[in-house]
Amino acid sequence: MTASEDLNFCFPVRELSNDRVKMTPFRASIHSPPFCSTASAHPELWAHMPTGPFKTVQDFNTNFLEALVHRDPGMVSFAIIDKTKQPSAADEEGELAGMMSYMNSSSTNLCTEIGYIIILPRFQRTHVNSNAVGLLLRYALQVPSQGGLGLRRVQWQCSSVNAPSIRAAERLGFNKEGIMKWHRVFPGGKDRGKVHNGRQMPRGSLDEEDYARDTVVLSHCWDDWEQGGKRRYKQ
Repeated sequence: MTASEDLNFCFPVRELSNDRVKMTPFRASIHSPPFCSTASAHPELWAHMPTGPFKTVQDFNTNFLEALVHRDPGMVSFAIIDKTKQPSAADEEGELAGMMSYMNSSSTNLCTEIGYIIILPRFQRTHVNSNAVGLLLRYALQVPSQGGLGLRRVQWQCSSVNAPSIRAAERLGFNKEGIMKWHRVFPGGKDRGKVHNGRQMPRGSLDEEDYARDTVVLSHCWDDWEQGGKRRYKQ
């Protein structure tokens, strides 16, 4: 697949693939129905994120893809295809295993972030997440002469109480840089199934239903990649 010209992203977008996983730009007409048919039954998948959960395909398309992804030149979402499974309605090479995005990207500062990682339950604790992250890291940090974007920094942010995400990032070669306290407010977080940061709410808080998140910041930069990161994800 050649670079997609209809995506509002600040870098060229193309399919990324190895023997086990394929990352293809997320298409609402193809990928939203199978994604939402599973994700809608598991609202906990969105518990540490500022958006979601989404109950219907229309809700997801309108309030995630259209409102967040398509309007932001720093963001693009990929459907994750597990190529070890049989062909499906979602893709002729395998089954839809989840979604992953580049976000907070800057062509000026040569950086991006891997986020909005949703691995559907049946594909968790398999090869899917590590291979998908590896493909996004390789494309971001590989030099242009080798088919990459030549970026200098790839970031990973997650809730300070999301221990599995922190462990996954460190296992995949990301280095912890610090914690941003009270980084995000989750409006109506209690009713939306969000996870609070565990800290006492500010004195005089107007709405105790608005949960908050402390955010752990990790990174995998170009020098980490050159000093051994790329060997980890050698294709």
